[in-house]
Amino acid sequence: MEPTTVIKMPIITEKVTAASEFNQYAFHVDHRATRTDVKKAIEAIYGVTVVAVRTQVRQERDRTYKYGKTIGKTWKRAMVRVAEGQKIELF
Repeated sequence: MEPTTVIKMPIITEKVTAASEFNQYAFHVDHRATRTDVKKAIEAIYGVTVVAVRTQVRQERDRTYKYGKTIGKTWKRAMVRVAEGQKIELF
């Protein structure tokens, strides 16, 4: 897979910003991407050395509207830890 199709967008929340102090960053990735795909994509796009990748398949909550119930979408998140002394500038 191409690096630009593997990584959809970085996740910037308060919790992830706090984890960046420990060289950890979160990304919304393609459902079909494996850990090695994510590692290669991050190294190609941002030019850093990736030490570890953890992935999760997450599901949004179900919602009830006046016309019925909708099932939440599933998406994949990758937590990436880079080598000591390296940073990813997201903003």
